[in-house]
Amino acid sequence: MNIKDIKTDCRLFRGDIPCKPHKQYGVHCLDEKGNDCKYYDKIREKILIIKLGAAGDVIRTTPLLHKFKNEFPGAKIFWLTHFPSMVPNLADDILKFDLSSITFLKSVEFDYLFNLDKDKEACALALSLNAKNKKGFILKNGNPFPAGKDAEAKFMTGLFDDVNKANTKNYLEEIFEICGFGYSGERYILPEFKSDKVWDVDHSKKIVGLNIGCGGRWTSRLWPDEHWIKLTEQLIEKKYEVIFLGGEQEDEKNKFLSSSSGGKYFGYFDLPTFVNLMNQCDLIVTGVTMAMHITLGLNKKIVLLNNIFNPNEFELFGLGKIIQPDKECKCFFSPTCTNDDYKCMEHLHPEKVYATIEELFSK
Repeated sequence: MNIKDIKTDCRLFRGDIPCKPHKQYGVHCLDEKGNDCKYYDKIREKILIIKLGAAGDVIRTTPLLHKFKNEFPGAKIFWLTHFPSMVPNLADDILKFDLSSITFLKSVEFDYLFNLDKDKEACALALSLNAKNKKGFILKNGNPFPAGKDAEAKFMTGLFDDVNKANTKNYLEEIFEICGFGYSGERYILPEFKSDKVWDVDHSKKIVGLNIGCGGRWTSRLWPDEHWIKLTEQLIEKKYEVIFLGGEQEDEKNKFLSSSSGGKYFGYFDLPTFVNLMNQCDLIVTGVTMAMHITLGLNKKIVLLNNIFNPNEFELFGLGKIIQPDKECKCFFSPTCTNDDYKCMEHLHPEKVYATIEELFSK
């Protein structure tokens, strides 16, 4: 067998080590009669997705993989991100955003590049990489800019609050449009998170998870402690099992809420264990966080607390309901509350949340 016979365009070819079929069955790229190896899987297109973060945004971009696999069944899909653990193995090559990955990507000629981030480093990389077709965002005059008409509408919603507020498309409709497709209800795809932890929860009851955090930066979205406590007391009185959820930065608050209300709190955990805990719940109350997207990926019922975002942005797949304060939020898309007259989240009353939980469980 000659070097010219090596199938470098095979999906199973590595170059640095033998391929799996060779190790398992001893096959070569060509058999002794000159026929292609029966495991030869020709790569028809190379596709790069750039979606760096945040973690929840990576999860809610995974529905694109359904479309790419259907439209380009012979493609090899690369995904560049800050959160490789959030990308399912439906992507063929999952790369962490670092010098090693960037050096590698600069050597690949892609058929399609989809950059769905407007971070300058993502746009700069999208501009510099070699691809026959580029969609999403690149740089122009040193700033993010649409790579083509498909991305113009999404770009405009990020520039002007009034345009954002008037938008009627959800995020999935927007990113499918950027990529040149129509959205047809494709669902999230979660990676396989393995955890064997056993939890002290009563599965004879309906289990409600309360995810209290919203990221350290977005304090405008915080729901008051007294509302969490009152909701928990209402739920426990009606024989629900209540579990407080959160990460390390919510630990002290969750301990306080648990001791003040009687809800259970098990601590904070690595991601697979946290997903396992969320999977114990029948319904989760949450703000717009990574946990929201995990909830949807697990196909759990959801009550989404929203104030500063356009509610049209969120696709809940029929799993729940978005509820908002009774008083208008004056701080659209602002990480901190700038309204001196009132805090709108104080006017999202626990009775309203409880009634929504009851409504969802009655269906």
